[in-house]
Amino acid sequence: MTKTTFAVSAAALAIAQAFPALAQQATEPAMTEVVVTAVRGTADRASVAGFSDTPLLQTPASVSVITREQMQNLNIGSTTDAARYDASISDAYNAVGYAEQFSIRGFKLDNASSYRKDGLAISADTQIPLENKESIEVLKGLAGLTAGIAAPGGIVNYTTKRPTSTTLRSVLFGVSERGTLRGSVDLGGRFEDRRFGYRVNVAGERLRSYVDGADGRRSFISGAFDWQISPQALLQVDADYQKKSQVSAPGFQLINGVALPDVAADTLLNDQPWSYPVATESMNLGARFQYQLAQDWKIEVKANRHVFRRDDYTAFPYGCSAQELYPGFCGNGDYDVYDYRSLGEEKKPLAAQAMLQGRFVTGALSHELSAGFSYFGNKESWGDDVYEYAGTSNIYRPVVVAPRSDLETGPASVRRKDNERALFVQDIVGLTAELKLHAGARYVKLKRDELGVAPAEGSFWVPNASLVYSPRSDLALYASYARGLEHGGIAPMETTNEDRALAPSKSKQVEIGAKALVEGISLTAAVFQIEKGLEYIDATNTFVRNGQAQHRGVEFAAQGKLTREMTVGASVAALNTKQSGTGQSIYDGKRVTNVPALRSTVFAEYAVTPGFKVNGDWQFAGKKAFDEENTVFVPKYHLLNVGTSYVARIGGGSGMPLVLRAQVRNALDKFYWRDVTPDLGGYLIPGLGRTFRVSAQLDF
Repeated sequence: MTKTTFAVSAAALAIAQAFPALAQQATEPAMTEVVVTAVRGTADRASVAGFSDTPLLQTPASVSVITREQMQNLNIGSTTDAARYDASISDAYNAVGYAEQFSIRGFKLDNASSYRKDGLAISADTQIPLENKESIEVLKGLAGLTAGIAAPGGIVNYTTKRPTSTTLRSVLFGVSERGTLRGSVDLGGRFEDRRFGYRVNVAGERLRSYVDGADGRRSFISGAFDWQISPQALLQVDADYQKKSQVSAPGFQLINGVALPDVAADTLLNDQPWSYPVATESMNLGARFQYQLAQDWKIEVKANRHVFRRDDYTAFPYGCSAQELYPGFCGNGDYDVYDYRSLGEEKKPLAAQAMLQGRFVTGALSHELSAGFSYFGNKESWGDDVYEYAGTSNIYRPVVVAPRSDLETGPASVRRKDNERALFVQDIVGLTAELKLHAGARYVKLKRDELGVAPAEGSFWVPNASLVYSPRSDLALYASYARGLEHGGIAPMETTNEDRALAPSKSKQVEIGAKALVEGISLTAAVFQIEKGLEYIDATNTFVRNGQAQHRGVEFAAQGKLTREMTVGASVAALNTKQSGTGQSIYDGKRVTNVPALRSTVFAEYAVTPGFKVNGDWQFAGKKAFDEENTVFVPKYHLLNVGTSYVARIGGGSGMPLVLRAQVRNALDKFYWRDVTPDLGGYLIPGLGRTFRVSAQLDF
């Protein structure tokens, strides 16, 4: 697929359909009214919760879902925006202008395996576009059975918008931050031959970050098509392309290596005339075929090719040579500037899965069987980078420095190949009317080839077992045991084994939970313990796995309508992290960095009238350890966000609905450290100050 051939064709087909529909607008039935109700309910199902079509209430897993309606109503334009409504999700070196990176239950997600599109792994090394996404599903905890390779914190799955049964025409325009402009178009419906459907999304964005100077632009286009071949057979294909270019905003290090800096949130340390924006391109081409073999049996085959490319430029701040601090900034605010360039980076993951599902009965036991095969292959290319000292600047008084002009990056070539093949089976056995056993296993064969290193191969069993007890249709109690599998971490820059990956690692989880639906409010609670091998840089400056990380936690969430006018949502996560078994006092007994012991968020929306609503949410994050020794902690913070929405009609009572939305983020303009990453020597990233967002959405 060329960069835009498919997408342009998709747009042309849909727009050709759109204009005749507009011409007939006066005679066609009016569209259903758009009702603005943020967090007005919960999704009753999520593909990320397991193989079967079991309602979320009956699944033995902790899952949260943000739907398309919620994304629109809450002005959510990125996964970073969405994550703040789930207390179990935290930032993990989520730098402005770079890739969005998160942790779940205190474990950092793997950008190569923890993010999925329609259940299949994609690279998350750039901002994932949401314009063509129907929902964001988050599975919290081990996903070894359903996903195979994934970090123990969980996975984030993006489901793609599909063709609509009725004609859809929607246009959105928004303004935010320092002049960020965003426009998008969403077109859907059926062709004249109604066996064929289409969905096209187009978006453009001028980026003006809250960090002064971290600006850029983004463009996106996608198309999704359905073909109902027969009453039993359905074929779906989709493609998307995004191009983004934005100056990245690196974080801050400690003053004198011990104290938090006193800076403005909009300070840009990457402000050099020779530092270009980080340029990325990402593409997807997906297909899914479903066939109903019989009333209780069906097969599904799906695949997705993802392509990611990046040219990375940064005037990178690290250390203070004047005081021999590595890492750390000088006492007067000076810091060393490095010219970092890595051009031609590329990742090309291909994921596929074939699955058979059916229901049957043996004696007094009912069965819901899922069995299949999955494949994942990935090629990663990069060249020798440039990482050269360029001079000294200052966080309070920036200085222009001159890098060496004779340095060039090396040509990109394939440096790492991954191959994952797996067989999986799961059976949900109805032991009684109230009690079900969920039992399954995945057999995984892994192979990793790295340039200059002998191939690493291995085979692994990943079991999973759960009991679900449902004394009533609106209540479920569960207990589960799971094993997980992940690729070893990759040694960071300037370690003795730089860019080398460790061997695969297994993890385990025990979880007990409860789910209930009480008078329209969905309630979930879970207690869990996750254990995995600890990865860190040892005293010889080598990246190793040794000892154990243990995360114990409690999660609670509530969401739904408290009254006819009042919608509420709440999420709380309490987490105790412990490291042990390394034999080094710097790690043993210490808290994991960048993980607060308590996070919470509360949301409420009140309908003043059916078309006019006001809302607000409050977020809290406890203090977080900055360094492994736990000698420096970042203070806790509270944030208040407020918003409103109004539905008007263009042309009177039966006219086109126009939805106006406004939000104020960080309404009290509090300074806070949003992200405290241990990566690359440890960096602090401030959160955005008071920010206004407004948007208008017209459906016709």
